[in-house]
Amino acid sequence: MKVYIVYMGSLPSRADYTPMSDHMSILQEVTGESSNEGRLVRSYKRSFNGFAARLTASELERIAEMEGVVSVFPNKMLQLHTTQSWDFMGLKQGKGTKRNPTVESDTIIGVIDSGITPESESFSDKGFGPPPTKWKGVCSGGENFTCNNKLIGARDYTSEGARDTEGHGTHTASTAAGNAVADTSFFGIGNGTARGGVPASRIAAYKVCIPTGCSSEALLSAFDDAIADGVDLITISIGGKKASMFENDPIAIGAFHAMAKGILTVTAAGNSGPQDSTTSSVAPWMLTVAASTTDRSFVTKVVLGNNKTLVGKSVNAFDMKGKKYSLVYGKSAASSACSAETAELCKPGCLKQSLVKGKILVCSSPGGLKVVESVGAIAIIYKSPKPDVAFVHPLPASGLPEKEFESLVSYIQSEDSPQAAILKTEAIFNRTSPLIGSFSSRGPNTIAVDILKPDITAPGVEILAAYSPDGEPSEYDTRHVKYAVLSGTSMACPHVAGVASYVKTFYPKWSPSMIQSAIMTTAWPVNATGTGIASTEFAYGSGHVDPIASLNPGLVYESNKADHIAFLCGMNYTSNILKIISGETVTCPEEKEYQTRNLNYPSMSAKLSGSNNSFTVTFNRTVTNVGTPNSTYNSKVVPGHGSKLSVNVTPSVLSFKTVNEKQSFMVTVTGRDLDSELPSSANLIWSDGKHNVRSPIVVYTDAN
Repeated sequence: MKVYIVYMGSLPSRADYTPMSDHMSILQEVTGESSNEGRLVRSYKRSFNGFAARLTASELERIAEMEGVVSVFPNKMLQLHTTQSWDFMGLKQGKGTKRNPTVESDTIIGVIDSGITPESESFSDKGFGPPPTKWKGVCSGGENFTCNNKLIGARDYTSEGARDTEGHGTHTASTAAGNAVADTSFFGIGNGTARGGVPASRIAAYKVCIPTGCSSEALLSAFDDAIADGVDLITISIGGKKASMFENDPIAIGAFHAMAKGILTVTAAGNSGPQDSTTSSVAPWMLTVAASTTDRSFVTKVVLGNNKTLVGKSVNAFDMKGKKYSLVYGKSAASSACSAETAELCKPGCLKQSLVKGKILVCSSPGGLKVVESVGAIAIIYKSPKPDVAFVHPLPASGLPEKEFESLVSYIQSEDSPQAAILKTEAIFNRTSPLIGSFSSRGPNTIAVDILKPDITAPGVEILAAYSPDGEPSEYDTRHVKYAVLSGTSMACPHVAGVASYVKTFYPKWSPSMIQSAIMTTAWPVNATGTGIASTEFAYGSGHVDPIASLNPGLVYESNKADHIAFLCGMNYTSNILKIISGETVTCPEEKEYQTRNLNYPSMSAKLSGSNNSFTVTFNRTVTNVGTPNSTYNSKVVPGHGSKLSVNVTPSVLSFKTVNEKQSFMVTVTGRDLDSELPSSANLIWSDGKHNVRSPIVVYTDAN
């Protein structure tokens, strides 16, 4: 028997309905057992309807056919996907940034992750008043766990308590909303003030992850509670390796019901890049975040015996005091059990300890990190498959890009006794445009092919933030720290959650889609490096988040629950299923097929079949004036990537007399002979001289 999730949509509104009784009676009907206590794993009963239960294959089939059941899907284990970053984005500390402290203090961010470290200075409640009166949550973090007026709630779905034993949840929570804590660093690296985007706001932690992963049934429970507890926003840096159909995706389900209650969910795109079609969070009612660099990076230099310096990446806090040690290349230390080619990769069991001990091991892959200590090496230099990211390692290490690594190998092969020293990591500041992390998952969207994902990019490379002293800063590491450097879309996601909360403090009544639109249409354009899809809008969506500009978008693209239901009609969900999901009567248009690309989304995307002919694609959009009355916006189209697109906007000028007035327009895109390897794009900009409301337009073919 396996655990399956039975999703039953919205909670029925009738007064006599009790979810638990209904769930038990369904189980009794399919199992024939009078007591199902060992079968029922969870009931979802506060914000939406459903349960998780242990079922046989035949019971699964019977439940799937029952009236009122939207979907049944297996309980899967999903994976967890600072100082400088907020300054880099222009959200300065102190009086340099406009704040609305009273509303910020009333804002509650729900963090669904691996728990939290309640004693961290980042979550101290010094200077905080009591929790907002709207808060309906609890503090049930387990033994030796205390909430306060900053960390106002905690729930555990793992039976281990809400305390973070890994560090991930503490890191994401402090990035979104941690207090400003001066003089933090990772063993002196990245020294500065660590803080979140909205340091005056409150945090509620929902622990769903343990070291083996984050179960779907726990995730749905966390959403069920967070929505009912009264959070204003949910940040969730968790996902699968690839996207799932919405009815089988616990994050898409939870986020849909959050959206229906006015709560925006910010999600991580995933860490499966630079391969295309790897973004795992693809529903339009979520804000999906890619990861990019800031103006600070960490480098670890290697000084060779001939005094030549090679520049690699790692977060190396170990000081070898400039002393040079002998270098040994893995293939030169091969054991009899392995070929020289395998030993070059430093695979387990492939190296002779007597030839490696006390030396710096050189490997052509990071796999050597698994064996370096067991063979007695003092340090490691490896060829890095992701030379744009510095990782923490448990001993002196440097990951070299391919050319630098080849230079190192040439040096080793030409010298009788090659030597090198690995220096302590240093921070380098540069003013280049943000670069998308090679690991950051890319589009196109494999489920809703006409919705551009990811939506936005934010700092997610080498981010310093709070950490759990119970966790380890890297694999095989025995050090324990209160602040650590991590990279991933997991780090980018809470940056955007912080920005979304920042916007909400000025516009508390704005809907999730209005906040999402404000963030997307004010983003900085990104000049991506690299080749192919990895360097296009499929890497960064609308661009790089700009916290200050997002407070003043001028126009927003709004979409509500009914719009998303119409979108699901366009994805061929039946009226009956949508009635169960929404809790309302739904009539999908039969005559005229609803085009999913006409969802009122801040970006425009269309997938076409075939590339050898001419095409015409239209997008219908409506914008709401949130700027000034009596304003006139002119449209401008700026070319982007790939084949040339002809873009016509009707009307080309929009005039607004009042605030909150809506105006509609149509974008017609024509072209021919699309590049089958690259999407073609342009940018539509509505400008009134003060605001520039930018939307990417992306057209691609099956071959992409």
